[in-house]
Amino acid sequence: MTTYVITVPGTFLKDIDDETCAELTKRLASHHTGLSETEDVELLTVHEGGTFSVRLEVDAADRAAAEDAAVRLLVAALESLGFPEKDAPLGPCAVTGIDGES
Repeated sequence: MTTYVITVPGTFLKDIDDETCAELTKRLASHHTGLSETEDVELLTVHEGGTFSVRLEVDAADRAAAEDAAVRLLVAALESLGFPEKDAPLGPCAVTGIDGES
């Protein structure tokens, strides 16, 4: 297995407050550890206009599996906070870090 840092962009189409952002970060924190820290990336970045990026670490056999896992994790966390995909559509993922065989 390889550890990947996957960046998933999206847009909040309804307002998100600081408390909800903090809760989203808390729910995803276990997927933002050593590799993310060495790559010096933030877990969640929200920009003006509601665009955002989430960076998650996932272990997977290949890039496609890592991207799928990251999207599933993010979608589940967003839905649990009241942001179904129609209120927070996601864009295409990108690999922003790789830590060889783990």
